[in-house]
Amino acid sequence: MKRLRWPSGVCCPYCGTDKVAFISTRKIWQCSKCTKKRQFSVKVGTIFEDSQLPLAKCFCAMWLIANAKNGISSYEIHRALGVTQKTGWFMLHRIRKAMEKGSIVNKKIGGVVEVDESYIGGLARNMHVSTKIRRGITGTGVCGKTAVMGLLERHSEKGHSRIIAEVVPGRVNKRALAGRIRKYVVKGSELHTDALQAYRAMSAEYEHKVVDHAERYVNGNVHTNGLENFWSLLKRGIRGTYVSVESFHLFRYLSEQVFRFNERKDDDGGRFQKVASCIFGERLTYAKLIGENQFLPAT
Repeated sequence: MKRLRWPSGVCCPYCGTDKVAFISTRKIWQCSKCTKKRQFSVKVGTIFEDSQLPLAKCFCAMWLIANAKNGISSYEIHRALGVTQKTGWFMLHRIRKAMEKGSIVNKKIGGVVEVDESYIGGLARNMHVSTKIRRGITGTGVCGKTAVMGLLERHSEKGHSRIIAEVVPGRVNKRALAGRIRKYVVKGSELHTDALQAYRAMSAEYEHKVVDHAERYVNGNVHTNGLENFWSLLKRGIRGTYVSVESFHLFRYLSEQVFRFNERKDDDGGRFQKVASCIFGERLTYAKLIGENQFLPAT
């Protein structure tokens, strides 16, 4: 952790100076320039700040979630690492926050891009009345589900396809879908979509090719099978491992699966190193975690 965070030498996370002294008995550093000579550990300014867990257990959890194709539940962490289920749940969400940072594509994608949307969650007809009232659901069917949108670049600079995926709050319409395409895809790229009406406006800015799933799933080189594969991995993990995911937490589970998909050609150690390198500058408190509900409609 020390080598990853301070490759050129330990620096104070509060003032940035390298005038620090190591206290070996407590495994912390003390800054000689900060007011009151502030002390800090390697955890300060990371997703594990203020955590009482030893880093050894945090590293084990990072290894497990980075390399489990279908994810790993908080109960599995509880049994494997000897922590409480609540601690395991909180720890996994903090690691997902680091994976969210590691899954960010720094520049727009291009070439051949598949675009598709999917719906995650149970049907409204199967929900308890109290859950419908809390979520403001009045209809049936997909009204009880959360929409997610994916954009997959074939043959990226890494040599294999990579994906960008986001939760789509509110209505899934032309404005919501087209805005995300313009945000992430280079103009003039070749778009492959299904026959959804909302995508028709893209023909003016992109080389838009359509495959009508009512007739066929592949038309020569035109298909969205890469994204369909990703949706199956995502839903398999949610249904088989996590069982039920609240809509306001879904974006983190989505980031987890996106990270593993984009780094699938790396080995286990490489994925672990990538997650470990993304834990700095990220902080997620428990109060914020259980209070985030930006994707739920007001009631």
